[in-house]
Amino acid sequence: MLSAVHDVVQAGARKKECCRMIGISAKTLENWKNHGTTDRRKGASKKVPRKLSEQERQQILEACNSERFKDMTPNQIVPILAQEGFYYASESTLYRILKEENKLHHRENTKPQRNVSNPPELVATAPNQVWSWDITWLPTAVRGIFLFAYVIIDIYDKSIVGWEIHEREDAALARDLFHRLSTRMNLKGVHLHSDNGSPMKGLSLLALLYMLGVRYSFSRPRVSNDNPFIESFFKTLKYTTGYPGRFRNIDHARNWMADFIDWYNYHHLHSALGYITPNEKRTGKDSELFKRRNATMEAARNSHAERWGKRSVRKWTPSNVVVLNPGKNYEGQSSTEGKKSSQNISKSA
Repeated sequence: MLSAVHDVVQAGARKKECCRMIGISAKTLENWKNHGTTDRRKGASKKVPRKLSEQERQQILEACNSERFKDMTPNQIVPILAQEGFYYASESTLYRILKEENKLHHRENTKPQRNVSNPPELVATAPNQVWSWDITWLPTAVRGIFLFAYVIIDIYDKSIVGWEIHEREDAALARDLFHRLSTRMNLKGVHLHSDNGSPMKGLSLLALLYMLGVRYSFSRPRVSNDNPFIESFFKTLKYTTGYPGRFRNIDHARNWMADFIDWYNYHHLHSALGYITPNEKRTGKDSELFKRRNATMEAARNSHAERWGKRSVRKWTPSNVVVLNPGKNYEGQSSTEGKKSSQNISKSA
């Protein structure tokens, strides 16, 4: 363009009139001649060094919409690919691209926190130190008739260590559940936390727990969020794709629950664990998986340093301490429950 304007001016045309015809000012023309021809006008198309190419954008869309990842969020997709040695872009970039293509659907249903006095504080640094349990109602095809799922979770690795479904809430049934569990594993030294329901405080159950060497504690009266890990699991259970809503009978409920628990323990990428499965955390595989992810991230930054700029590469680190109902000693530490990063201290309240 500069060459064309120069030729026309040399032929006798006025520079100002030439600039008016092509939509720029004479000052802009001089700036182009002195500093290059970058278009600095507002709204002008500019080259962004960090911008993904169209091919890379299509690769991201194909990966996110593939059969393997179609039901997963970017927070789950990126860690899986990093473990396998692939990195396309950050989670936020994947979210942005999916939103632009109208392929992002998110469902969230949380309740506000309540300001109450401190509940019992329990700390877990390994599996089988602190368990939490509760009973949730499962609707049946007959309105007003429910089944009851008894579920026990290890707060350290989020594994479901025991469960049963019955037609009523009963301390004797709870006692039988823990008795059967004690025949498969040593419960001595486990701290068991529950709410104040009558099945949890039945004398026959408490006597068995005492005999097995299990310590126990209860939530505060009329406080529903002192047992957050098991409540979080129940939300996952009832919001998962494929949840029947109503069960035909107890056999239907037990069969569905068995499949769900298997999926949850061995395939569910848990956000509070840094998007690994409860079983991977329980068996100590998290360090190796995070090491692989971190190596992938470093390699990605080295190959496209311009996209990171001055930002540091994110590091996945194992969550080595989990606190049930943390007190003042843990104020200021970030909770990983429900968040994408895994910190050194995980707490829930």
